[in-house]
Formats: sequence, C-alpha cells, structure tokens
Amino acid sequence: MTSARTRDRLVQRLHAQGIVDERILVRIRELPRHLFVDEALSSRAYEDTALPIGHGQTISQPFIVAKMTEALLEGGTLRKVLEVGSGCGYQTAVLAPFVRWIYSIERVEPLADRARSTLRDLGMHNTRIEHSDGFAGWPRFAPFDGIIVTAAPGAVPAALLDQLADGGRLVIPVGPDGDQRLVRIVRKGDRFEREELGPARFVPLLGGVI
Repeated sequence: MTSARTRDRLVQRLHAQGIVDERILVRIRELPRHLFVDEALSSRAYEDTALPIGHGQTISQPFIVAKMTEALLEGGTLRKVLEVGSGCGYQTAVLAPFVRWIYSIERVEPLADRARSTLRDLGMHNTRIEHSDGFAGWPRFAPFDGIIVTAAPGAVPAALLDQLADGGRLVIPVGPDGDQRLVRIVRKGDRFEREELGPARFVPLLGGVI
C-alpha cells in the first residue's frame, strides 16, 4: 500500500502527464498521502485520483496538486503564500518545503482541526491554518507572494486579487461545475495578466463557515 514501488508508479505517471519539476515529484513520492485520508481509503492513497475526506470535500488528485504547485513556483522563490481551502492539509504539505510561510484558510472547522493535527504530527511548523471564509482572504498577513485556491469560485474573488503582491502569482480554478478552467494570474502593478492552464474539476468555493 505504501511501498516505494507504489509511490514510484504514481510519480512516473505524474511525469508522463507533464510534471517536470523534480523537486515536486520527489516531494510527492516522499510525502505519506495515506495519512491525509481516512483509514478505510488508505489502500487508494497513492492512486492518481481525488478521494472524499468528509463534509462534501475531497483530497485533490495528485496530478492537479503537482500541477498547481508547479504553476505557483514557476517564476521564482515565494516567501509568503496564502492557501484558500486547507481541506485535509495535503496541498499545504506538498507546498510547505518550498516557501517560508503558508497561511491557509478552511471554512469547515473539523477539517481545519484535522489538517492542523496532521501537519503538526509531520513536523511542519511553517504553516498556519485559520477557520475562516476564504472569499475574504487573510488581510492581516497580506500582501502574499503567491495565492493558491483549492476550490472553484464562479469568478476570481476581488479580495484575493487585492491581497496579491506586485509580481505575485495566483493559481485558481474558476467556473461552474463541468466548465472549470485552471488559471494563473500574475499581478503587475494595477494590471493582472491571466493565463489558462487547462480544464479542471474542483468542488465549488463556498462562502461562510461551518
């Protein structure tokens, strides 16, 4: 289930699908994804598929995690990153070695608690998780060099654009279910340059907290 061969197969598949950043491939190989899912699903943890984590949420497919991480890291080192949608903490954990600080928001309190516990158990001390509404971002720690969003709004929230540093990169899926696109937005002063990265399929980004 967690053998080196199983993890190697996953990484080989990601590389075949176009992930070229060796740092990310190594990170996904080494990170114990089975710790982020329920024990009943642990036998599927190293499949390249999304899995339910409760509360109507999922742990993202490893390929999309790798693709979003690669898109965020391209262009240089990031000191401070905002993540909207902590979920179980897997995307946070993949990204953690490559940035100085990650400020992550989760609207579902039990998921936020679980992510904090898992990340702490894995010794990741550069992450901070807040139970809050992701549409509002986290103004207290803005501006951010990078923002990554793991659920899909109908349109890019204005607050996230406002909290992006000059030169910063926002990676986000946008659109309704069945017609989502993954985009990267780079801020250049008052301009925001948008690049489409391909189709995506995420749970919707919802407002409020539960």
